[in-house]
Amino acid sequence: MATQSKPSIVFAHGLWADGSCFSKVIPSLQADGYEVMVAQNSLDSLKGDVDAVKAVLGRVSSPSILVGHSYGGTVITAAGTDDRVVGLVYIAALAPDDDETSQSQLQKYPTTEVFSHIEVADGRIWLRPDGIDSFAGDLSEPEKKLVYAVQGVPVPDLFTQKIKGAAWKTKPSWYVIAKNDRTVPPALQRDAAKRMGATTVEVESSHVPMLSNPTVVIDVIRKAATTVQASASGASAQKPAGRPSP
Repeated sequence: MATQSKPSIVFAHGLWADGSCFSKVIPSLQADGYEVMVAQNSLDSLKGDVDAVKAVLGRVSSPSILVGHSYGGTVITAAGTDDRVVGLVYIAALAPDDDETSQSQLQKYPTTEVFSHIEVADGRIWLRPDGIDSFAGDLSEPEKKLVYAVQGVPVPDLFTQKIKGAAWKTKPSWYVIAKNDRTVPPALQRDAAKRMGATTVEVESSHVPMLSNPTVVIDVIRKAATTVQASASGASAQKPAGRPSP
């Protein structure tokens, strides 16, 4: 594992989004000196998306912090078991346990508004134009149009797919709860954050706080990064000195 002063940061997006959903967060982190990359998830399969994150881990210096939004939380929950990962940040995200899928975790809560505005066509689940307010209602009209235009669309069975591994059981975690979310239930977010013992911040936001409240998300990622960096430095300082050569 290469030595570096700061962990790298790897993002994973969710449904009806792509890597551009982190565009308000990345520049500030880069200006802080963090190495940042986004895994562009195909949304064809959970395994494929987990593999995409692990491929990006191979392109950045280790160790890394994974940041997942929405379904991206499911992705980092599985990918985060990789030894190169030292921390997890969830943004209005799913975080299934070993015996759960994205779908089974969602089904424990009332169906949210966004699912009344989707359409299955050509083997994909599309967000209709009338659903953008349920997804990103606190953005400006031009921003909402952009989010809709770049949406990534999943295969219909993506949420029922499963890969074993729940990294939040063994890795330190942080969670940004979107209090006004109409896509992933805020109650699910609070329960998930509590279950994983995450350091938690709540924000008045739609499902996309990294776009509507980027400074909050940036601050949480910075705190996660400085915490794992301090922990690593402390662990190194506590290692006993090697026995001198005769």
